[in-house]
Amino acid sequence: MTFKVAIVGPESTGKSELAQQLARSYQSEWVPEFARFYLDRLDRDYVESDLLEIAKGQLAWEDDKTLQTDSILLCDTNLIVIKIWSEHGYKRTDAWIEEQLQHRKYDFYLLTNIDLPWREDPQREHPDLRSYFLERYRDYLDKHHLPYAIVSGIEDKRTECAMEAIAQYRNSLI
Repeated sequence: MTFKVAIVGPESTGKSELAQQLARSYQSEWVPEFARFYLDRLDRDYVESDLLEIAKGQLAWEDDKTLQTDSILLCDTNLIVIKIWSEHGYKRTDAWIEEQLQHRKYDFYLLTNIDLPWREDPQREHPDLRSYFLERYRDYLDKHHLPYAIVSGIEDKRTECAMEAIAQYRNSLI
């Protein structure tokens, strides 16, 4: 059975790079962030309804990658990120996204710390709110009693921190 790990956290905290590095280390699959693909193709600013389309695309990519592995699947983001982003920007979350959050299960979460320097990117919006968003993710994970570890460090140290957290959690299940 596939062990699913969702990587969540504020903007510019290395989620995509971490997902790729972990997939290489585990010789497994990773699910890219659909939002980046979607937003790159928009010829306008995104609006609230785009978040639902992004959520559906993210889950479709995740379902496809789940069929390609039976070991560990690294998800570069999940619907928690879309929910928190939606609540911040629009003060609500689409009911479909909320429903999917209740039913979609992950075995473990990695919450990326804000110890990496901000990298400019046209899709990034809030360099001054990374602490705020880190607390929103932590609050969500805690409120829903989801198993997680905070991942810190630069380059290989961040990957090692994540791998150690995953190993400790998996060993605790035995």
